Amino acid sequence: MKKYFIGIDVSKEKLDICLNANNQFVSEIVVNNNTKAIKEVLKSLLEENLMEVPSILVCAEYTGQYTYPLSCICEELSIDLWLENPAQLKYRSGIQRGKNDKMDARKIAVYAKRYLDDMRLFSLPEKQISTLKQLISERDLYVVDKAKYQSQLTDQKLFMSKEDYKRKSKRLIGLIAELKDAINQIEQEIQTIIDNDDTLSNQHKLLCSVDGIGERTSIKMIVETNAFHDFKDPRKFCCHAGVAPFEYTSGSSVHSRNKVSNRADKSIKALLHMAALSVATRKSGEMSEYYNRKVAEGKNKMSVLNAVRAKLVYRMFAVIRNNKIYEKNYINSLV
Repeated sequence: MKKYFIGIDVSKEKLDICLNANNQFVSEIVVNNNTKAIKEVLKSLLEENLMEVPSILVCAEYTGQYTYPLSCICEELSIDLWLENPAQLKYRSGIQRGKNDKMDARKIAVYAKRYLDDMRLFSLPEKQISTLKQLISERDLYVVDKAKYQSQLTDQKLFMSKEDYKRKSKRLIGLIAELKDAINQIEQEIQTIIDNDDTLSNQHKLLCSVDGIGERTSIKMIVETNAFHDFKDPRKFCCHAGVAPFEYTSGSSVHSRNKVSNRADKSIKALLHMAALSVATRKSGEMSEYYNRKVAEGKNKMSVLNAVRAKLVYRMFAVIRNNKIYEKNYINSLV
């Protein structure tokens, strides 16, 4: 049973730590964000407060790579760690004005105790998944930069002198070429990781068998689900990706049509959107027939497209669950 709740506000340089025991903030510490410092503080808290490891829950806002040192130490010390979605923390904690790291740590400690039943313990993903996540993040950064430089190369030609444009375009072309090389190198590394791991390779092959699912979407799904260990239910993943509609009602009146949540992973949602567009509007087949039929019935195009996104998610989970290549005419309760 959890009796001690440690709330941690994570930033790049430091952690603000608050220990909540018996509804009292018994210890508040600021520590550098590195494994050595974090380990010393957590061990000190254990000893000073005579806490047993199974009775402790550490809760922090998930901030990407900045939570990595904390994750490593919690795993080393066998302390349960809950990394909560920042949007969920903000939504459940109510309106906040300003930013105060000490108060944020307190609020997270209170949050951990209040919503203990909703706890989702974090475990470090396999090394391959961690590496894939870092590579995808780096590639996406370079893709954005390349698009920005390519836009400048074409858009600014008519708005500067020929001499100035010639000098600038030369530099831009060089930057674009370097980014292309970096993106190609990263994609080769990603493919090597996939090819050298039997589980990841098999999952990648299964996912790509679903119409509309390409290399990027397949790999992103593997990373987002931690090779389908963190998500078993396609409905829950639809919520995570922002493709599950919810009803908005108040009293006896429905104030709006069903909407998807804004508190969703935008990156996977964007990839699913492109996949849905591909199978619904650019290809012939059952998804295209479904889309056209629903639109002809008067359904909103974006609502139908969202339904296609959800269908793709269910099909991806089905092929992983069944460990079987997708068959168009195969009847399955999940799809």
